[in-house]
Amino acid sequence: MRAQPFKWIPRGEPFQPQATGSNGTFPPILEHLIRQRGLPPGMDLESYLRPKLKDLADPFLIPDMRAAVERILRAVDEKQEICIYGDYDVDGVASITLMRRILLSYGMQPRHFIPKRGPEGYGLSRAALERCKSEGPKPDLLITVDCGTVSIDEVASLRADGIDVLIVDHHEPSPGARPACCALVNPKCGSDFTYLCAAGVVFKLGHALLKTRQTALDLKELIDLVAVATISDIVPMVGENRLMVRHGLRHLPNTLNPGLRALQDVTGMNGSATSMDVGFRIGPRLNAAGRMDVPEDALETLTTDCRRLAQDLAKKLDAYNKERQNHESLIRRQAVEMMNRDFDPVNDPVIVLGSREWHHGVVGIVASRLMRQFHKPTFIIAIDEEGIGKGSGRSIEGLSLVEAIRACEADLVAGGGHAMAAGLSIHESMIDGFRRNFADYVLKHTTEEQRQPKLTYDAEMGFDQLSLDFLASYDLLQPFGNGNPQPVFISRGVSLSRPPLHMKNHHLRFMLRQGYHEQDAVFFGGGEHPLPDPPWDIAFTIDRNTFRGRTSLQLIIQDVRAAEG
Repeated sequence: MRAQPFKWIPRGEPFQPQATGSNGTFPPILEHLIRQRGLPPGMDLESYLRPKLKDLADPFLIPDMRAAVERILRAVDEKQEICIYGDYDVDGVASITLMRRILLSYGMQPRHFIPKRGPEGYGLSRAALERCKSEGPKPDLLITVDCGTVSIDEVASLRADGIDVLIVDHHEPSPGARPACCALVNPKCGSDFTYLCAAGVVFKLGHALLKTRQTALDLKELIDLVAVATISDIVPMVGENRLMVRHGLRHLPNTLNPGLRALQDVTGMNGSATSMDVGFRIGPRLNAAGRMDVPEDALETLTTDCRRLAQDLAKKLDAYNKERQNHESLIRRQAVEMMNRDFDPVNDPVIVLGSREWHHGVVGIVASRLMRQFHKPTFIIAIDEEGIGKGSGRSIEGLSLVEAIRACEADLVAGGGHAMAAGLSIHESMIDGFRRNFADYVLKHTTEEQRQPKLTYDAEMGFDQLSLDFLASYDLLQPFGNGNPQPVFISRGVSLSRPPLHMKNHHLRFMLRQGYHEQDAVFFGGGEHPLPDPPWDIAFTIDRNTFRGRTSLQLIIQDVRAAEG
């Protein structure tokens, strides 16, 4: 099935390559790209491109931060039992690792717990809490990371059992309701740091603790964990996220964490780290353990101090990732077969599919791929043998899945998450009704233009302008991610120097020519459908490719069309 073609739209004013920089310090293309995105208010160009850790804001600006610090220090002084309870994704395991390292520096020996995605589900489920209580001493203080904000009943039950709960989270709060915890440290409850992932909030909590009572811990040594979590959780790459990720990526190749070092070894990273490396190499392997219901292996990878064990665990995570890829390939193939029978890529506003054959841990990845391919808000649902479906959703720009779930709550058992990525539980018999109501919601809350597949590009660049000097300037815009997207360029009238090389998973490798200049290019998934006859106009991003000590600039093709004019 062919998706609708992308409409190519320029972002703002066209780039004028002959222009000079406004201050002579930065090249014109860099200033152009920054203007397209807009500098944050009150920030100069130098501070934006080279942010410093000393510019991190006061952590006590986040609500309940002081109450959280006081409660943790009371637990330290009274030598209370602490359990850290976190989610099974990268942000969750990184947050547990951070919180554990912070508490260890205060002489505490906290235990930790992660629910299993399949049998226990996300967050403070009753099944997970029962297992948590049975696996160790009863905690005086349960610190939840990356979950807990909407667990009203579960927190009340823990309090009734004599357990204090401290929530460190970043998910959307329930309107008008708050759990009865001793502190709810969530930037979305009233601060300017709503973009932080859970690991970022834990880092701020560590900063607040150290400002109150110093230990030997150097918090900067843990910033690589924040970078990995921030990139993997696809939160906006703005504000302090951008600052912490930039410094975390710089620190990652020399990390003191044996697990992060082992993951770089097993994935073939070679002494440098970009957001692409984390997003496509490290993050998927850490996530794969949770998707295969063994999240403790990902956590142990990040928490072990033994290099040999870290290497063994990294290889296990790599094997889990291969297993995850097999499940993903099966689900995506079957989903497309379903769509070939009764889906109209032009007129149907949503994709909602479910099956009893699908693995619950992989549906989110498939939802993300189908959403990008067809530009439709998408839910992919794995149904268990009792007829209960667990689904993951991904959205298009401008449509909040959280609001959509609230509007369709009569069809659901439960649901929640973020605007662009959310999860739900649903009875199998209600899926068709949910699809209709979800489609109605999307039609009412988006415009036809929003639903049109589009590719927004930043500038037109000829091959003669692409060089290693250009790449050095371009790298100052890193890290890329949600809120600071990787720039997309277009080049016109491009030909093939030789026939495409077909690789696995329908990927294509090109040697492209424009005039006298050639460029190496990769088109992921480009072989799934026939391409137009050259010459082409191409849309692409840029990657740094280092092989055997030689660095080159590589194009990552985003779209191809027949050359216009």
